[in-house]
Amino acid sequence: SKEEKLGIGKTIYKHLMNGVSNMLPLVIAGGILMAIVFMIGPNAFDPKSSDYHPFAATLWEIGNKSAFALIVPILAGYIARSIADKPGFAAGLVGGMLAVTGGSGFIGGIIAGFLAGYLTQGIKALTKNFPPMLEGLKPTLIYPIFSVLITGLLMIYVFNTPAAWLNEALQNVLNGLSGSNIVILGIVIGAMMAIDMGGPFNKAAYVFSTAALTAGNAAPITAAMVGGMVPPIAIAFAMIIFKRKFTRAQRGSIIPNFVMGASFITEGAIPFAAADPLRVIPSMMFGSGIAGGLALLFGSRIQAPHGGLVVIFGTDISHALFTIIAILIGALVSAVLYGMLKKNTETVQATK
Repeated sequence: SKEEKLGIGKTIYKHLMNGVSNMLPLVIAGGILMAIVFMIGPNAFDPKSSDYHPFAATLWEIGNKSAFALIVPILAGYIARSIADKPGFAAGLVGGMLAVTGGSGFIGGIIAGFLAGYLTQGIKALTKNFPPMLEGLKPTLIYPIFSVLITGLLMIYVFNTPAAWLNEALQNVLNGLSGSNIVILGIVIGAMMAIDMGGPFNKAAYVFSTAALTAGNAAPITAAMVGGMVPPIAIAFAMIIFKRKFTRAQRGSIIPNFVMGASFITEGAIPFAAADPLRVIPSMMFGSGIAGGLALLFGSRIQAPHGGLVVIFGTDISHALFTIIAILIGALVSAVLYGMLKKNTETVQATK
C-alpha cells in the first residue's frame, strides 16, 4: 500500500537509491585507495611494471579487487532488501555477483536487485498460508533457498546475456566518442550533476559514470566530478565577487564551500539552491556543463570515482592543471551568472 501511494516511478527510485546509497561508501573508499596507488606510480600495482611497489599492490588489492568488486553485489543486495526487507538481501547479493561474473555489470546488478526483491515478495505471498509450524523455517530456509535459486537461474539463463550485450554496446559507444561528441557528453553529465545536487539527476549521472569507470572508460566520471565540484566553488566565488548581495551569515560559508567543492561534495550548494532555485540551479548547470565539456576537451581522465583535488592530482597529473582550469572557468561563469541574477540583500529584505 505504501508503494501504491508513492507511485511506480517514485517507488523504483526509492529502491534504486537505497542500493546506491549503500554502494557509495565502497565507491569512495575504493576510489581514494586507487588514487593513492596512482600517486605512487601509474602502474605501481603491476608486478611486471618498473613502477611496481608492494604497498601500492596491497592498496590495489583492497581498493580495486575488494571494495570495487563488491559494488555491484551490494547495489543489487540493497535494492532487493529495500523491496523485500531482509529475506530479499541474500538473493540480491547472489544476483549481483552473477551480474559481475556474467559481464552485465551495473545494468545486470540493477536488474538482479529488482528481480530478487520482487521474487522474494512473491515467495512470501505464496507461503503466506503455510501451517504455523513452518513459520520459523520461512526466513531461514524457505525464503533464501527459493529466492536465491530462482534469481540465480533467471540471471544466468535469461537476463545476463542481453544485459551484458547492452553493457558492452554502451561501453563501445562511449569508447567511440571523440571530438565534439565527447565534449557534448561532458556538457550533459556536468550539467546533470548540478540540476539537483544529490537528487535523482545527479545520482543517475554519477552511477552511469561510475559504471563506465569500472568498465575502463574514465571520461564520464571526469565530467561528473568536475561538474559536481563547480556549484559550491561557484557559490563561494559569487559571495566574494558580489559581496553586497549576500548577508554576513551567508558569507561565513565561503571557506566551507571552497573546501566542499575541492572535495567533490556538491551538496554544499544545496542551502543556496533551496532558498533561490530559479536563479541558482540554471546558473550552476551552465557552469558545470561548461566545466565538464572543457575537461574532456582538454583530455582530462580522472581514474577514481571520488575525492576531488586528491584524485585529480593523484590519477591524472599530466592533465591536472587543465582540469583545474576547467573547474575554475565553470565556477566563475556560474558565479557571475548567479551574482547578476540575484537580488540585492536589501531588496530581498524589503519584499519579506
